[in-house]
Amino acid sequence: MHLWVLPRNYCINTIHHNWDQNTIFKLFYLLAGKEKKMANTKISWLGHASALVEFADRVIYFDPWLDDNPVCPIKRSDVKKATAICATHGHVDHLGDSFDLVRQTGATLICTPELGFYADSKGLREGEHVYGLNTGGSWRSEGFTITMVPASHTSEIMGDGWVDGPIQPGSGAVGFILAIDNGGSIYFSGDTGVCADMQIIRDLYRPNLAIMPVGGKYNMGYREAAYACALLWPEYLIATHHGTFEDQQLNLDNLEGEMKVRAPGVKLVRLKPGESFEC
Repeated sequence: MHLWVLPRNYCINTIHHNWDQNTIFKLFYLLAGKEKKMANTKISWLGHASALVEFADRVIYFDPWLDDNPVCPIKRSDVKKATAICATHGHVDHLGDSFDLVRQTGATLICTPELGFYADSKGLREGEHVYGLNTGGSWRSEGFTITMVPASHTSEIMGDGWVDGPIQPGSGAVGFILAIDNGGSIYFSGDTGVCADMQIIRDLYRPNLAIMPVGGKYNMGYREAAYACALLWPEYLIATHHGTFEDQQLNLDNLEGEMKVRAPGVKLVRLKPGESFEC
């Protein structure tokens, strides 16, 4: 363990008056050897709440709602490869095409036990096609680890029984941390409101990039998203869950303005559906 000491006046005057909070956090993480940079990672926003992360021949989909997503630039039939499919909860715009993509590509479905039980009823077996986790649990694969983290959102499973019943219990929603070996980490929140758990997520996993919903109706608005950035202090934010429906729109300038006040130093990545960000 190393103890780093900065001159007293340097800490009080320079840090307090001239540096934003994100810079201060980065300094101490660097001094402690905990700051990791992203390495050759491509993140694509597929519209609404769906995202694709690619690195080192690994292909990971988060909440892949493709075929029925009115703003998604690809269809399920376009997907030729996947390493893992991460489903945060059972709402149809998040569970989406997860089961079909597992069948189509041979990927592993990472989800809650309740979604895993529902997947089993559809022929996807635990240990073969599905790896069920609960909050705090992890799935390890070659080159990366996926950890399930809390989210603040209600959900049952919008499966076959949603219209005619019975409704399958879904036990709420979760998020994921994707930690890349010898690289950085990505926080995919799924649907969530701002919550104090985000500070724990920052302390434990130190995400370089946060992918969070800012639709203002079923998840966070401008203030809430900016405050979430202040709790998490990632280097980058990708805002999702907006622009799909008329009642869930986002003005990126307004969001960036809130971030400059509440989370200076966090950079807003502006993407349209189908566009990618590389870091």
